[in-house]
Amino acid sequence: MSLIRSTNTKPEIAFRKLISSTLYPKGHRYRLHYKKLPGKPDVVFVKKKVAVFVDGSFWHGHRLKKGQTNLSRRYWLPKIKRNMERDKSVNRRLRKMGWKVVRVWEHDIRKRPERTLDAVVRALKGRL
Repeated sequence: MSLIRSTNTKPEIAFRKLISSTLYPKGHRYRLHYKKLPGKPDVVFVKKKVAVFVDGSFWHGHRLKKGQTNLSRRYWLPKIKRNMERDKSVNRRLRKMGWKVVRVWEHDIRKRPERTLDAVVRALKGRL
């Protein structure tokens, strides 16, 4: 467990490369791991008030939603469910503060980067 990173993960770096090559040249500036917000979003567009979280499929329960789980019911299931509840709570708190929340899955960054980028672009456009 101690080797598992919470920041600068491979999916996070891939996502940043994606937005750096497309959104940064268009003038969209962002901050990383913004500690002033609940949940410390991975990428924050402060001027537009858009917070982006890059969620790992395992840690944030992607398999649980599909009902495909071979996990230890005593340890992993409660841990992942707590993560999912915390995600919902953070989303609510950020929305109350006037922020737009975008959550992207690590497998979408790998398999469908254009779809991931489109979700962020839509959120930014909606925040003129």
